[in-house]
Amino acid sequence: MKILDIRHTTTYRYARPVTFGDHRLMFRPRDSHDLRLLATGLTITPAPSRVRWLHDVFGNSIAVASFAGEAAELTFESHIKVAHFPLADSGAEAIEFPIEDYARTYPFSYSAEEVPDLARTTQRHYPDPDHKVDDWAKRFVAGADGIPETQAMLAAMTVAIKEGFTYQARDAEGTQPPVETLESGSGSCRDFALFMMEAVRSLGFAARFVSGYLYDPALDPGAAGGCGIQGGGATHAWVEVYLPGAGWVEFDPTNGIIGGKNLIRVAVARDPGQAIPLGGSWTGAPSDYLGMTVDVRVTAGTGEPVVQMPAAPVA
Repeated sequence: MKILDIRHTTTYRYARPVTFGDHRLMFRPRDSHDLRLLATGLTITPAPSRVRWLHDVFGNSIAVASFAGEAAELTFESHIKVAHFPLADSGAEAIEFPIEDYARTYPFSYSAEEVPDLARTTQRHYPDPDHKVDDWAKRFVAGADGIPETQAMLAAMTVAIKEGFTYQARDAEGTQPPVETLESGSGSCRDFALFMMEAVRSLGFAARFVSGYLYDPALDPGAAGGCGIQGGGATHAWVEVYLPGAGWVEFDPTNGIIGGKNLIRVAVARDPGQAIPLGGSWTGAPSDYLGMTVDVRVTAGTGEPVVQMPAAPVA
């Protein structure tokens, strides 16, 4: 178990006061057997006129903030403290998933009971007219020694993206199409997650997109040394693949992480566009927008008792 303290601040700046439409926030993780939510706090400046909470179609916790009046700056500050219980605390090669015997080798079929609920997550969502993503994924089947082992094949795909592609943080909105990521050999964590998701789907696996945070000891003043991982200091993205017996297993192709170590899951979705951490609108001249800054700090906390902080925004 590891206690982690997450502070996420996003600030929008404008040349003059503008009006704001609704803003949709995905900052709050869900309690689970591997992630216990200890404390939360959310401050929005200027204070919204109303905040309502809901669960989306995937069960993610969503806050919708509505505003009255004008302002030249809009800031969202989220503070979360969690207890994290990853699948394993060792190298990927040492992890053993409790996969059902029939699914330990590839190919296999999901059970009739699971297929209706997994169906959309097994389907391709992006064009691949020349089957380039297909061909890339099939290398890990053809290259196996004998009958491919499911776990080894997925681990090899994860590591191949980490070692064969160049990580490049991008400020632009959206995600690159998987074919573009493959052809350029580069991308952000969101691009790599989408690429791997489409690659494993081409082989018949159920996969979903995950948005959350990454703990990097190199960015933690209280930690002893770093571990050479990419994507810290901002929101992060990775993939979950459904394996019978093991359930949804986490794979981070940006860093070659398997099993969830250092990954703090906030939201899961069928497509990256459904897991945007923060989105909203404003009304004014295009030239009024001066830019956005995002600061994410994930540090190791302590296990002392905590006081629940207000979940509703305060100014």
